[in-house]
Amino acid sequence: MNRKGFTLIELLIVVVIIGILAAIAIPKFANTKGKAYIASMKSDLRNLVTAEEAFFADSVKYSTKVTSKVGGVACTPAAGDVSWCPTTGNNLVTLNAAGGGWDASMTNNNLTGTAKVTCAIFVNEAADPLGIATSEGAPACK
Repeated sequence: MNRKGFTLIELLIVVVIIGILAAIAIPKFANTKGKAYIASMKSDLRNLVTAEEAFFADSVKYSTKVTSKVGGVACTPAAGDVSWCPTTGNNLVTLNAAGGGWDASMTNNNLTGTAKVTCAIFVNEAADPLGIATSEGAPACK
């Protein structure tokens, strides 16, 4: 007798093994969206540094007036505004410019409850008022 192929039991065992391996691997990728939201906030804060420095080069001062503080709004700069808009879902919570420096903090609409994260940055100041960022010009999240 010449039998070719697999029996139903062999195929079911393979499917069960693949299911177990997938169940082990899936939790490792569960927080991927959260990490992406945090990365977008850090990117927006780095872009704010560039926009503030460009404004400073023109005006010899920093400004708290940006084109938009809420992501997703049409971004049309007005005269005297720092030309910067956050990514959709990111919201600029604070932007303070005093004493020759500035600091800012940001949250994301999609990170709520226990997953809520605030990112902050400071430039030309002794420290971040919120205590989140520890290095000047480098965004940090908590």
